Amino acid sequence: MDQTIEQRAEQMLRQMTLEEKIYQVTAEMLFNVDETYEKKRDPLHGSYRNPGHFMHYRRETPAAPSQVAAQINEDMRRSIEAQPHRIPPIENGEALHGAQWGMGTNFPQPIALASSFDPALVERVGSVIGAECAAVGVRQVFSPVVNLARDCRWGRTVETFGEDVRLSGDLGAAMCRGLQNNGVIATPKHFADNYAAGGRDSNYSETSERTMREVFLPPFKACFDAGAQSVMAAYNAWEGVPCSANERLLTDILREEWGFDGFVVSDYSGVQGIQTAHRCAGSEAQAAAMALKAGLDVILPFNSFSTVKEALDKGYLTEAELDCNVLRLIKAKLKLGLFEKPFCDPDAADALVRCEAHKQLALEAARETIVLLKNEGVLPLARAAVRRVGVFGQSANLIPIGSNYSGPYGTPWQGEDAPTPLEALKAYFDSDAEVIFGESEEIETIAPTCDVNLYFTAIVEGEGSDRSDLRLPSVTVHKNRPQEGGLIVDEATQEIQDDQEASIQRLCAIDPNAVILLQNGAPIDMTAWIGQAKAVIESWYAGEQGARALTEILFGETNPSAKLPITIPKSVGQLPLFYAHKPSGRGYAYCDNDGKPLYPFGFGLSYTTFALSNAEMRVAQGGADVACDVTNTGERAGTQVVQLYLGSHDCEVVRPVKELKAYTRVSLAAGETRRVSLRLDSDAFCYYDRKLQYGLHDGAHTLLLGTSSEEIAFSFEVTVRAGQLLRSDL
Repeated sequence: MDQTIEQRAEQMLRQMTLEEKIYQVTAEMLFNVDETYEKKRDPLHGSYRNPGHFMHYRRETPAAPSQVAAQINEDMRRSIEAQPHRIPPIENGEALHGAQWGMGTNFPQPIALASSFDPALVERVGSVIGAECAAVGVRQVFSPVVNLARDCRWGRTVETFGEDVRLSGDLGAAMCRGLQNNGVIATPKHFADNYAAGGRDSNYSETSERTMREVFLPPFKACFDAGAQSVMAAYNAWEGVPCSANERLLTDILREEWGFDGFVVSDYSGVQGIQTAHRCAGSEAQAAAMALKAGLDVILPFNSFSTVKEALDKGYLTEAELDCNVLRLIKAKLKLGLFEKPFCDPDAADALVRCEAHKQLALEAARETIVLLKNEGVLPLARAAVRRVGVFGQSANLIPIGSNYSGPYGTPWQGEDAPTPLEALKAYFDSDAEVIFGESEEIETIAPTCDVNLYFTAIVEGEGSDRSDLRLPSVTVHKNRPQEGGLIVDEATQEIQDDQEASIQRLCAIDPNAVILLQNGAPIDMTAWIGQAKAVIESWYAGEQGARALTEILFGETNPSAKLPITIPKSVGQLPLFYAHKPSGRGYAYCDNDGKPLYPFGFGLSYTTFALSNAEMRVAQGGADVACDVTNTGERAGTQVVQLYLGSHDCEVVRPVKELKAYTRVSLAAGETRRVSLRLDSDAFCYYDRKLQYGLHDGAHTLLLGTSSEEIAFSFEVTVRAGQLLRSDL
């Protein structure tokens, strides 16, 4: 009879020596992939940082996919041959918005993807990323980031799907499905609450268990329900215990409560940080033992064999405890099919990576992610009326991918057919119009001579770049300085040569119809100039084809449909600011500020208009169905995102003023009407009671149907009593 995966893993574990077991929970990463690489690489480790990420460093031309695949195959071959039981290693890497082993297809950053409100699109993106990882032999990626961004001062906001629990969970799950359908282990991160007050990365979390369960844990649970087989522990500490050694998180909740049967990896140097950063261990060996005993399984990124051996020798860790970690890893490798198919096909990798279909999906994704924030009759621009275009701002000369996890180590991401905004505009007009780039000091001379003027903003963001000021930076050198653990993130440096706020004001004074294009990964304080600007586009970092998509939107070839996945404040003094806050004893405003955002969550304009009508709600089969007619009342085809929120009151505990519970995209021709329906299962009405027990507890709920968190067209009342859902507004 064929053995089950569990039986095979247990049999293999019984046959392994203690040394073999130790190697399975350790890892290795080498920066220099040169002629000395194979002599330095220890083939006994159970997990490797794939060499592709470092193969491009200081090369005249980037390594081809086939070269990366061949090197990873060699890693695999040497490791299998060195293992007494021929256990293959897992080659891992990053894949935040593209396969980051080299020059894979570069999609919009996650904060941009979230603007699509389109899980199906995100799953397709995840599938391409997974395919391009598997093509070269990368079988685990540290993605997606499903931490919520509820304080946009956090530099890693760009990596997230925004501020909302439901949207982040949906899109994280979609990305996991896409990755894992291609035989790549998804590793949502960072488990669980990865920044602290003020948006400070990886600082001590004072989040209560209630807030953790209501807000920060559900997106992870959605990823595991979607099949994610790994998870990365966060650097910070929660309830007094570093997350890398937090038994409450890694065992009690993750495994025993949720039934997770995958494995846990540390963030880079996170286990060492138990001793060095948190000062909770007297030695690295003690730190390693604390982590492994708590439920962490792989210590990344460097060789920690001697450390784990010391932990065993000194009695900090027993072999039986280590066996639990090793068994989970062997099972994961068996599930992945690594034993049966450890190698990839280098020739096939060259044919697949950045093929036309993948680049077309990057363009499609970019079209869905660009948000029209303000438009006072300026957009779309009329191509036929344009003979001269003035382009200002440094980002006009950059491929709009962002500097965060966007390329291999030490080398910028490159793609000859991936244009900058300036290049895309020139290609769009060809010889029909002149496109001129002007420096800041040339605004007064160039702008008056142009039919259209565009300003592209610039900012450095990402890991190591938390902000205390949300305004556009000016006349300085901005650096992204990764702290401990940011070993694979380059120090991104950009010299801002412009007082951007002053330049925008000067440009708008000359040309009131100038278009301001934000290229960023987190909200910007627009207070100084938003009153002068008539047209503002949040283009985020829209990926390798983003400049083409942006040009299409500017000139009406594509109608914008994206919605904000995060609240845009008026100023930094409002932070933290998010729509799903809980009501307080006094209010949510300041004496000099009404507390309202500049642009609310879910907001986004179109070149057409929409109307919701004939809404109705029906309670049946343990849930509620809300339906309405959506009509395109304008003269262009377009897409609207219908959003359904839930506001709760008369409950046992304080609940958020509203929470997104369902949404759907509907594309309509001019004048077309379509009926859409949104389903809320009974879980949408559940909450944690005073004893932190989750269930369908008594309460009253208002269903809010609209097109943003502030634009509500219809409302319906539902009551829960004794576990029964009842309509209460008839």
